[in-house]
This record gives sequence, structure tokens and C-alpha cells, in this order.
Amino acid sequence: MTPTQHILNTADGLDRLMGDADLYRQLLLRFRKDYQHAVAQMRQLLAEGIPVAAQRKAHSLKGAAGMIGAQELHHLAGVTEAGLGASGREVHAGLDLLERALASLLLAITSHLDETQHDAAMPAAPSSDATADARPLIERLAQLLDDGNGEAIDMLEQSATMLAASLGVAMFQEVAAAAHEFDFEAALAALAPALA
Repeated sequence: MTPTQHILNTADGLDRLMGDADLYRQLLLRFRKDYQHAVAQMRQLLAEGIPVAAQRKAHSLKGAAGMIGAQELHHLAGVTEAGLGASGREVHAGLDLLERALASLLLAITSHLDETQHDAAMPAAPSSDATADARPLIERLAQLLDDGNGEAIDMLEQSATMLAASLGVAMFQEVAAAAHEFDFEAALAALAPALA
């Protein structure tokens, strides 16, 4: 086990994407962009008296962390999500712990991206042809999500490359993160623009 594997298990992350290194790189870039300020945002939401929104942010962070193979952060975000309904020092201690874990993960992501930069070609933006080719797959995925069928998760993992190419990395990540949390309703809502 590498020194940072408990922080970012790249083998696990790649396994979830059927070994697609380019897609994994895109997910890491997206995670770093979308979640680098996640804990500060949770603190702000708590300060504004909106704990439910802070819980949603923790839930989203948990799903995204699980998707990239960051199991330690995935676990801590889940604990934080559950604890945000309470109040007092325990909540702030939990956020401190989560913040440190997130900082460590961001460093591990940057390190991994730097190491793999020389052989990473940025994938092209999704084309309308790619979306058209994947249309039956997207419609089948939507049906599985609508039925609450766990096969949706298998499809997301087995067809990750094609789905990410047709939906775009951001939408794919949002759908996959929600589905991996068994929040099929949120996954279907995230997929909706592709079905329009």
C-alpha cells in the first residue's frame, strides 16, 4: 500500500471506471474544483442557520469521495452528515476532522495529477454524435433509476466511458455519485437534461 492509498485509492477509483484513466483524471479535476471549499461552505450554512443545506453538502461530498476512491473522506463525510443535525462542539470538532481529511485528499489528488500529467490527453467535449449513439443506453439507465433498480449502478460502472463521453464528466459524476448512495431519485433528476 502506498503512503497515500488510505487517502486516495487510485486503483479503487479506476476500477469503478473500468480502468479508464482519462475519465478518472477528469473526475479528480472536477472533484478538486467543486469540493475544495466544501467544509467552509458547510460552516457558512450552519452559521446562517441552514443545517439541512449543510447536510446536503456533506452528502454530496460523501458520494463524490466514494466515486474517486477516497474512502477515508467518504466515511468522515457520512459521519459529518449524520452529526450535522445536532449542535454544539461535537459538530465543529467533526468539521475540523473533515477539513483536515479534505486537505490531505486535495494534496493527494494534486500529487496524482502531477504524476500522470505527462501521459494524460484531455478528452474532447461531448459531441452530439456521442450523445446520439448513447441515447438507448441513457434511456435504459433512466428507466432503471426510475424503477429503483440496483442494476443502474452496474450500468454506470460498466458503461462509464461511453456515458461520460455522451453526458459530459460533470453530469456523469453527479448521476453516478447519487446512484452509489442509492439516491435514485436525485440521480434521475441529474440525468434529466440529457433526456430532454
